[in-house]
Amino acid sequence: MTMVNKSTLSSSVGTAIESLQRLTEAFVLRREQLARSVGLTETQWRVIEEISTEHFMPSMFARRRERSSAAVSKILRQLLDRDLIRATIGKEDARQREYSLTASGKRLVTRLRRERTRAIEVVWNDLPRADLNRFAALSRELALRLEGYADSER
Repeated sequence: MTMVNKSTLSSSVGTAIESLQRLTEAFVLRREQLARSVGLTETQWRVIEEISTEHFMPSMFARRRERSSAAVSKILRQLLDRDLIRATIGKEDARQREYSLTASGKRLVTRLRRERTRAIEVVWNDLPRADLNRFAALSRELALRLEGYADSER
């Protein structure tokens, strides 16, 4: 096994972290641009996307996104006011609300998905598959390590 110079490793790690931060910022910027293109905030888009999967629970969304229940309620009201979603009384528990997309909401999600697909095709599709596979494997490994480290710090 080759010995690695500590300064080289530190430089490599630093460069990798900077690249990951830049990539993360580019993803956030692109999501914000896509959301704005249809008159939504990025958080509103996340809510609509989750409602479209039919597994949306406001309390779970708030917990996962580290948002208050009041903030999620405000987003839901905004989407209701724009006639993008509808709320009905829960079938199993009348205290719960079930959310679904309206026809306008479905059209909006279709537009967003079409634009996202177009961007993926332009940016990702001509990259070498082997590079994408290595990137995916490394990303999974880093995510597992970061999640494990975060859990150990609690």
